Amino acid sequence: MINVLYATTAPAWADYETPLRRAFDAAGLQVHLSQDIAPEKVDYIVYSPKSALTDFTPYTNTKAVLNLWAGVEAIVGNTTLTQPLCRMVDHGLERGMVEWVAGHTLRHHLDIDYFLARQSGSWEPMVPPLAQDRPITILGLGELGRACAKALHQLGFPVTGWSRTEKQIDGITCLHGTEGLEQALSSAQILVLLLPLTEETTDLLDASRLAQLPKGATILNPGRGPLIVDEALIAALDSGQISRATLDVFRAEPLPAAHPFWAHPRVTVCPHIASETRASTASEVIAENIRRGEAGEDFLFRVDRARGY
Repeated sequence: MINVLYATTAPAWADYETPLRRAFDAAGLQVHLSQDIAPEKVDYIVYSPKSALTDFTPYTNTKAVLNLWAGVEAIVGNTTLTQPLCRMVDHGLERGMVEWVAGHTLRHHLDIDYFLARQSGSWEPMVPPLAQDRPITILGLGELGRACAKALHQLGFPVTGWSRTEKQIDGITCLHGTEGLEQALSSAQILVLLLPLTEETTDLLDASRLAQLPKGATILNPGRGPLIVDEALIAALDSGQISRATLDVFRAEPLPAAHPFWAHPRVTVCPHIASETRASTASEVIAENIRRGEAGEDFLFRVDRARGY
């Protein structure tokens, strides 16, 4: 019997208990799943950063901590966590992100907001360019960034992707390194942020890098709030350097009511909905990683502690 501890209150136990049990059965795993198991008996921990569990020292026999979220920045630096840590990458999360990014890209590309603001009986034609004439840059070419890049390429957009290390994706111009970042920013009429949050990426989009974008560029941030310096973005929006920003993630969540993003006419605030972990598909990933652990195989999406993701 495999002992699996569900050590989080968000996502809720009621939402995940049945999908997890179903996924374990489908994988042929005999699992004791509970919210209360003696630490020394726990084989695997299902976890999210909102868990009350912060000291992993007693979990001496635990083979892996399996995160339910894609982001691990809140746990990766925990010095008591010596067990393998796996982040969540699943089909539902990926498809949700692709749909959000593609939807808001098309919204800005077609200037739908322009027409929504002019429902007053006036006839004011505004013809957008074709997708082939609207260069897009995606910062971050992990699983989610790669999927979004491919989807936008299929829609006809010329897509440039940037990552810290060298990548190759068919149809995508892939850049890396400091010089690559400058080049990636310089062509981005629409910029999509899908980088993990690390020491290197925090405040990446500051005033100097916002100035490297083409004047009037649009920013979509479904990645992490601290990738952008808020004050620099507001100044760039006020000056017209950035035309619009659609933001799904923020330094403080929920976004405080007094934050200037709420009232800014060129900012769309989304309540962190770009890609939610779905219980059905996430449970399948958890079950597969436990199957792998029991079979002595490599875990999926194991976090590199040195890189932070």
